[in-house]
Amino acid sequence: MPLTRLDPRPALICIDLQQGIVNQPTVHPTDVIVQHAARLAEAFRQRGLPVVLVNVTGGAPGRVESRGMAGERPADWSQLVAELRPQPTDILISKQVWGAFTHGDLATRLRQLDVTQTVIAGVSTSIGVESTARQAYELGFNVVLATDAMTDTRADAHDNSIERIFPRLGERASSDEIIALLDRR
Repeated sequence: MPLTRLDPRPALICIDLQQGIVNQPTVHPTDVIVQHAARLAEAFRQRGLPVVLVNVTGGAPGRVESRGMAGERPADWSQLVAELRPQPTDILISKQVWGAFTHGDLATRLRQLDVTQTVIAGVSTSIGVESTARQAYELGFNVVLATDAMTDTRADAHDNSIERIFPRLGERASSDEIIALLDRR
């Protein structure tokens, strides 16, 4: 379902737009994804709406067949990309699992700000973005997926999330569509 409206207090959540991840091969060029996310962040900030910047600093401890990016990481691996221009008013979340709401107080913080809707962007569509969207939906937030501000390392995984999963969790829209709705408020 395309985006119908924005709630009075939406929050933008940018997932894992950090040095060590945006430099990995992805389906869509990450410089374009970062550009869209940065435009969204600026639009939210200009309107006094919350911006949540999430990075991943490690992995969950359980046994798995594939760890993804195991081994030593460069010192700046978890540093957010400069294009997001983090501000003192932003909510910064560091996580060690896929979803931004696990093991933290993000839901409480958003509710204290009267947020009822989350707009989600970032990398990877089928992992951090989808996990965060599922959690937001399960916690009762209305969910918007900024589909031109996300990508994945695999086309089939990206397409599955966009076409099959996201319609069941919320509404999809482009950055331009989201910003246009912000402008109409």
